[in-house]
Amino acid sequence: MSDTTLTAPAADTPEENTPVEAPKQSFAELKVREDIVASLLEAGIEFPFPIQALTLPVALGGNDIIGQAKTGTGKTLGFGIPALQRVIREGDAGYEDLEFPGAPQALIVAPTRELAIQVGADLAQASKHSNISITTIYGGRPYEEQIAALKAGTDVIVGTPGRLIDLNRQRVLNLKQIKTVVLDEADEMLDLGFLPDVERILAALPPVRQAMLFSATMPGAVITMARRYMSRPTHIRAQDPDDDGSLTKRNIRQLVYRAHNLDKDEMVARLLQAEGRGKTIIFTQTKRSAAKMADELIDRGFNAGSLHGDLGQGAREQALKAFRSGKVEILVATDVAARGIDVDDVTHVVNLQCPDDENTYLHRVGRTGRAGNNGTAVTFVDWDSVPRWSLINKALGLSVPEPVETYSSSPHFFTDLDIPKGTKGRLPRAKKSAAAEGDGSPRESSSREPRENRERTPRRRSGSRTRTRTVNGQSQERGGQQDSGAEEQAGARHGHSKGRQDRPSREAERHRESRVSGEDGAAQDTSKPRRRRPRRRTGGSGEADSQD
Repeated sequence: MSDTTLTAPAADTPEENTPVEAPKQSFAELKVREDIVASLLEAGIEFPFPIQALTLPVALGGNDIIGQAKTGTGKTLGFGIPALQRVIREGDAGYEDLEFPGAPQALIVAPTRELAIQVGADLAQASKHSNISITTIYGGRPYEEQIAALKAGTDVIVGTPGRLIDLNRQRVLNLKQIKTVVLDEADEMLDLGFLPDVERILAALPPVRQAMLFSATMPGAVITMARRYMSRPTHIRAQDPDDDGSLTKRNIRQLVYRAHNLDKDEMVARLLQAEGRGKTIIFTQTKRSAAKMADELIDRGFNAGSLHGDLGQGAREQALKAFRSGKVEILVATDVAARGIDVDDVTHVVNLQCPDDENTYLHRVGRTGRAGNNGTAVTFVDWDSVPRWSLINKALGLSVPEPVETYSSSPHFFTDLDIPKGTKGRLPRAKKSAAAEGDGSPRESSSREPRENRERTPRRRSGSRTRTRTVNGQSQERGGQQDSGAEEQAGARHGHSKGRQDRPSREAERHRESRVSGEDGAAQDTSKPRRRRPRRRTGGSGEADSQD
């Protein structure tokens, strides 16, 4: 396995008396196809990031690659452009010689649905001016539309392991023509237990193909898998020359506080009112705490949404779409959003609890400071989580072994995050966002009309209600009969079908029938003489009777 390290020029503007750096190579100079270059220029991408600049010359030659770079540095296009360029399109030389025309030629495997959607969108943008079909396959969606897309023909498949295996077993997904396979975020696949699924997918591919593996971290298990399924891969690591040597990016300011669990809601609410805060992601350990925190922030007047595994796939996609578009500016999420969610203008990331390990911390923090922007990462550590944080700090070299004990009223908390003095944990009425006023938020009570101004719907009475009374020993019923239409309306209102009554009505009817029958019986008894039962006599009274 060969090893290559890239040292890229710093992104800062050179000051006076500083040597002028050599100009960067463009995508066209790296021999990328013109239609792909045009698509990237339309998206505002002209020059490659360091990992892309080193990966493209090797990958375009068909060699196997292990790409490693810090999160948010553009790994997606590092493997996406070679995968697109190696596709033989309809009309190109050699298309008629394909064994399975219309079958996919490139496969990209992602560990999560959100990451698969993100990668598919990036590749669709890069191939906008190309005659390349891209299909994204993942769970939580109906099979029919994905099967229809595969039968219609596609060039590139982006999917999650489970759904890929299901469609391959159904013999709908043909993997016998794959020329390029990519494993994105390979360490996460191992953590989630996808290794047997990944091996099953790789076994279904042709023996001769290009394999690329990309991730921000490279545990030993990932290297072992690469040596098993890759042919003499080139290990590429990209970093900036001014980097401080830590695994996190230098443009992310990291703050760690020891906080009490009962005070975290207030601290987060005040943090969200910091100067210059933009889109914010708050990470929690559990799905329940994510939903609870989102509800708490909405109640305090913030424009917040949640993203976790208990939501359906449609709701998860809608939450991400609202966050990207700016309709929701605060996203409370579990680790579902910690991998590959590329939103450039996220300014703050908050870890509500201490992450499980250093890899989780890296990927969470990497949601901010993307595409060369600056970001702030805040981590709250409970008292019982200090030993775990010490291990994370040692592994990443963050030089914060003992977090400072901090409360929502601590002066250094306001100073570190540039929070205005006097800020409270509830937004003032003038600053409340649209979500607190019922604009797309689950809480819409404030947008309703006042109670006194609402028009009250008149109460409707059933025409079948009857009253029974007894007159001179005979029962009489008062009340009109319903027509069939009224019966249907009454049935719909009470939740039963026509001709049936609910339980209270049946009980009342039985009571009336029993009362009427009892009264009729009493009237009949009065017309006949009652026979009195003779009394039995015992003792002396019996002897007197015999004597008489």
